[in-house]
Amino acid sequence: MVFAVEEINRNSTLLPGVKLGYRILDSCFRYPWALQGALSMVGGDAQSCNLTASAPQSAGGQLVPLLIGAAASTTGIMLSRILGPLSVPVISYLASCPCLSDRTKFPNFFRTIPSDIYQARAMAQLAIRFNWTWIGAVIVNNDYGQLAIQVFQEEIRGKGVCLEFIETVNRETIVNDARRAALKIKASTATVILIFCWYTDVKKLFLELATRNVTDRQFLASEAWSTSDDLLQDLAISKVASGVLGVAIRSSTIPGFENYLRNLHPSHRPDDEFFREFWQTEFGCTPGAEQSQKTQASYFSSPRRTWSDHPSNVSSMSKEALLKASLPACSGTESLEGVQHPFTDTSQLRVAYNVYLAVYAAAHALHSLLSCPNRDSPPGNNSSTCSSPKHIKPRELLQHLKRVNVTTPQGEMFHFQGADIPAKYDLVNWQNTPEGSLKLVLIGHVDGFDLHLNESAIQWSTGSNQVPVSVCSESCPPGTRKADRKGEPLCCFDCIPCAEGEISNKTGSLHCERCPSEFWSNSEQTACVPRQLDFLAFNETLGITLTTAAVSGAAVTTAVFVVFLYYRKTPMVRANNSELSFLLLLSLKLCFLCSLVFIGRPSVWSCRFQQAAFGISFVLCVSCLLVKTLVVLAVFRSARPGAETLMKWFGPGQQRGSVCLFTSVQVIICAIWLSLSPPEPRRDLGFQGSKVTLECSMTSVVGFSLVLGYIGLLACTCLLLAFLARKLPDNFNEAKLITFSMLIFCAVWVAFVPAYVSSPGKYVVAVEIFAILASSYGLLICIFAPKCFIILLRPEKNTKKHLMAR
Repeated sequence: MVFAVEEINRNSTLLPGVKLGYRILDSCFRYPWALQGALSMVGGDAQSCNLTASAPQSAGGQLVPLLIGAAASTTGIMLSRILGPLSVPVISYLASCPCLSDRTKFPNFFRTIPSDIYQARAMAQLAIRFNWTWIGAVIVNNDYGQLAIQVFQEEIRGKGVCLEFIETVNRETIVNDARRAALKIKASTATVILIFCWYTDVKKLFLELATRNVTDRQFLASEAWSTSDDLLQDLAISKVASGVLGVAIRSSTIPGFENYLRNLHPSHRPDDEFFREFWQTEFGCTPGAEQSQKTQASYFSSPRRTWSDHPSNVSSMSKEALLKASLPACSGTESLEGVQHPFTDTSQLRVAYNVYLAVYAAAHALHSLLSCPNRDSPPGNNSSTCSSPKHIKPRELLQHLKRVNVTTPQGEMFHFQGADIPAKYDLVNWQNTPEGSLKLVLIGHVDGFDLHLNESAIQWSTGSNQVPVSVCSESCPPGTRKADRKGEPLCCFDCIPCAEGEISNKTGSLHCERCPSEFWSNSEQTACVPRQLDFLAFNETLGITLTTAAVSGAAVTTAVFVVFLYYRKTPMVRANNSELSFLLLLSLKLCFLCSLVFIGRPSVWSCRFQQAAFGISFVLCVSCLLVKTLVVLAVFRSARPGAETLMKWFGPGQQRGSVCLFTSVQVIICAIWLSLSPPEPRRDLGFQGSKVTLECSMTSVVGFSLVLGYIGLLACTCLLLAFLARKLPDNFNEAKLITFSMLIFCAVWVAFVPAYVSSPGKYVVAVEIFAILASSYGLLICIFAPKCFIILLRPEKNTKKHLMAR
C-alpha cells in the first residue's frame, strides 16, 4: 500500500497537486480492535495495538474519508454496517463473502477480490470435470466457510455430485476439531476432500492426517490456503499435501516493487514499527533508531499483512519482538539485496496486488471528485462541481467510487460491478520437489465462470498424471442403468442390466431405451441390431425332422400303392371299389407332400399354394372315405327286400362323381378365398426376441375357417356313417377301420385349433405340419395296415370265401 501511495504521489497526471498520506493500524486479528481503529480514523481518535496493550494516540491529521481494510469477511461486514450510515467507503482486498455483494445491506462496501461464489463454482466445475461424484468437505465455522459450501452445493445440484460429509472446525477449538475431521476423512470412502479454511486450520488438520498416515486423499483448496508458503515448506505434511489442487487469488507483478522492497532500511523508516520487527526477525539484530510510539497519518487503514503476498507469509512479529528485545544492535550494513524471503518475492503477488488495486481505485475516485471540468471558468460557476482536498465528504467520494474506471500503470483496466470486480483466479497445483518440500505450479486460470485448465501439467496426490477416482458407485457401463439405493444419496446406486430388447449406449444411463419394433438388443445390450428373419427352414433340426416324416409318409404310401397295384386282382383289393382305394392312396400321398410346402422361406406364391394344397388334398382324402362308407352302407341295405335298386345310385361312376363333387366345393372355396384375400408373407413383430418371424399371414380368417370347417364337416359326416356301419356282418368290415381312423383324424384337428392359436412364431407352421402328418399317418395306418398285413403275411385269408364269411 505504501508503495502504491508513493507511486501515485510521483504521478503527475493522477491527482496533480495533491499528495496522499497513509496511516496503517494493526487489528491484531481481533474484531474489537479493527472496529476501534476504523472509528478512530473516521472519528479522529487514533488507537492501535502495541506489544502489550492498546494505547490511545492522537489523530495527528484530518479525518479519513475512506478505509482500505477488512481482511476477513466478518470484519468487512462489521465495518460496512457501522460506517454505512456515515457513507464512508470501505475497500477490502481479502473479504470474499458472497453476502457482501448485497448493495441494499452494504452500499458502502467495495472489494478487489472476487466473491466466493466464483471460486466455489470453479471448484464445483473441477469436481464435475474430473467426474468426482463423491466428495467430503471441511469448512471453517464462519461466514466464509458456510456461504462457500452453500454456493458449492447449489452449483453441484443436479450434476451428479454428492457430499458424503461436511465437517466444521472452529479456530477456538481447532485441535479437537482437526482430530475429529481427520478421523472422519480416514473413515470416509471419498478420496477427494474440499477444504474451505484458513491455512492455520489446514495445517492442524494435515498434521493430524500425517499422524494417521492418511496420504491417499486428493484435496481441493480454497484461496485462503492454496498459496500458503507455511504449508508448502512444511516437510511434516508434504506427503499429505502432495497434489493439492486449488483456486488462488490471481497473481500479477508490480514493476519496481521488488527494488522498492530491497531498498527498504529501518534508518529510512525509523517510525515504522512493522518493518522494525521484520528486520529483527530476518537479521537477528535491533535497528539503532528508537521505536516510534506513533504511526503516520493516512487516508487508509489496513492490517499489517498488507505488505505480504498472503496471510500465511506473515510471522507473528509482535510476539517475536518480546523475545528479541535483548538482540545486539545492527551494524547498519544489513541489506535486503540478495535475501531470499517471501517478503521480497514479488514473482506472484496476490493479496499485495489486490491492495495495490484498492489504492488505485481510491486514488481514481478522489481524482474524479477533485477534478473541475470548467476550471478556467469563474469560481462561482464551478464551485458545485469541485471539492477541496481539505473538505472531502465521504458521501461524495462514495458516489465517484461507484463510477470509477481504474487504469493501473501496467495498463490493466477494471471497474466495480456493484461491490465486486470481474472475477479472475489462478488454478494452482502443489507438486513435489527433490528437496522433499512442495512447490506451487500454475496450471490454469478462471475468468468469470469460464475455467481454463492444463490437465497434463497436474501432478495428483498419487504422484502420477492419472486422475484420482472419487465415487460412491462406479459409473454404470453401457448396457446397464442406474438404480437408486433406498435411503442413500443419488451418487450411490446399483447398476441393473437392461432387459432384453432394451439398450443403453452410454456410461451412467438413467434409463434403458427400448429398440424399435424391427430391431433387438445385442448380447451386451449396448446397441439395437436388426432382428434376424426366422422361419421354419429345411436345414434346421425341426425342419429336417418334419421333412423326414413327410417324405417317409409319402414313401410308405407309395409302397402301399405298389402293393395294391400288384395285388389288384385279389379280393382284398377289389373289395369296396379298388378305384377309390387307389384314389385314397394318391390323396394321402398329396397330404404328405403338401406339408413340405409349409417348410422354407415364405413367399407370395408359396403362401397361396400351401393352403390350397392342404385344403384340397384333405378334402379329396376324406371324400374318398365318405364315399367308401356310403358304399358299405348301400351294399348291406340293398340286401334287404325291396332295396335292390339302391346300388344303382352307388355305382363306380356315381362314386367318382361324388368324390369330384365334394372336392370341387373345396376348390371353389379356395379359389374365392385366394382371389379375394389370400395369405401373404409378413414379419411377425409381436413376438419379442432377437428374431422376427417371417410367416404367411391369414389376412382373412373367414376363408381359412371355411376351409377347415368344410374338412371338418366331411370328416364328422364320415365318422357318423362309419360308426353306424361298424356292426354290419362281414368278416372284414372296412367301416370299422374308417371309424377308428376318423376318430384319430378328428382328435388331431380338434387339438390343432388351440395349439395353432397359442404357438409363437414359426412354431405355428410346425403345429400345422404336425397336424397334417399325424392325421395322414392315422388314416394310412388305420385303413391300409390291416389290408397289407393280410395281403403280404396272411394270403390264405385273401379269398372271397373268407371275406364273405359271417
